Amino acid sequence: MSGAFEVKPIATVVGGHTVPADDFQGGVESIIRVNEEYPLETLQGIEEFSHLTVIWRFSLASPADVELHARSPRGDTKWPATGTFVHRNHRRPNQLATSYPRLLGVDGRDLLVTDLDAVEGTPIIDIGPWFQEMGPRGQVRQPSWPNEMLAHYWAPASERGR
Repeated sequence: MSGAFEVKPIATVVGGHTVPADDFQGGVESIIRVNEEYPLETLQGIEEFSHLTVIWRFSLASPADVELHARSPRGDTKWPATGTFVHRNHRRPNQLATSYPRLLGVDGRDLLVTDLDAVEGTPIIDIGPWFQEMGPRGQVRQPSWPNEMLAHYWAPASERGR
C-alpha cells in the first residue's frame, strides 16, 4: 500500500487577509466559497453551528520551506528549540493548517466567517462544524512559550502598529 494519496480542495478563501502574518489575525471577515461541484445540500444545517473546523493548505509556502529539525519558534531564542511537529506553521512536511473560525452566516455556497487565519486564495481541504464534544478531553497541558508567542495572535488587525 502506497503512503501517497491525492487531496482535492473543496473550497477557496475569498477576501480577508492578503498576506501571511504572525500576529493580529482577529476580527477579519472572509468567505469560504465551496466549489460548485458540491451540491448546496452538502451545507444543509451548517448554519446551526457557531464555529467551523477548517483544514487548509499553506498555499504561499513551497516545499523548500519545510524544516525537519528542532528550532526556536519564530526564530526567537527566548523560546526553546522544539521539533518540526511541535510547530503549527508552513514548515511541516504537508504544509497543512487547522483553524476554528466563527461562522457568521451562509449565503448559498458562501460561508461568511471571522477569525480565519488563512489568506485570500487559500485552498480549503475540508470543512466541518466544531463539535464541543470532539475537543480536548481532560486537563489541557502546555509549556508557557505558546501563550507568550501567541499573546497578540488573535488581536484585531486594527491594532497592528499601535
